[in-house]
Amino acid sequence: MNIIIYAFVIFVISYLLLRIIASASTKKISKFVRILIFIISIILAILLALGGRFLFSLPLILLSLGILKLKGLTVWQMIGLFRLIQTLRNSGRFTFNQSNNVNNFSSISLDEAYKILNLDPSKNITKEDVQKAHTKIQKKIHPDISPETARLSAIVNEAKEVIIKDLK
Repeated sequence: MNIIIYAFVIFVISYLLLRIIASASTKKISKFVRILIFIISIILAILLALGGRFLFSLPLILLSLGILKLKGLTVWQMIGLFRLIQTLRNSGRFTFNQSNNVNNFSSISLDEAYKILNLDPSKNITKEDVQKAHTKIQKKIHPDISPETARLSAIVNEAKEVIIKDLK
């Protein structure tokens, strides 16, 4: 008799949870799952580190960094954006000083354009590949997402135009 009661309780709880999930927005569900995975992975990483299993805790910490979002960007996307900014700063195309940004407008070389869009010039690259790389970067740095990245977005657009002009 107890098995029937337990099965009924589990069924009712499952039914109610599924109704709640079905009526919730996908953004709320996604945010909840991200937070849940982040908390569980951090707790497990701490427990494994306290138990002396540092090697097992490292993947959990890396997983939690991939899930963590800051201003709409994951940590991995932030690292990619940082790499792009460093490449542009090293080539003298980007500074955070607003007064120097006007003087930084110059044509980008083909090699720099490939580097900015993270494309390999030795491979057979099509216009669609350039568009995909451009879209991927612009989703992260478009001025509508963050007004501070307007100059960076203009540089990425210029890099796309240089590569597409070279492909024709």
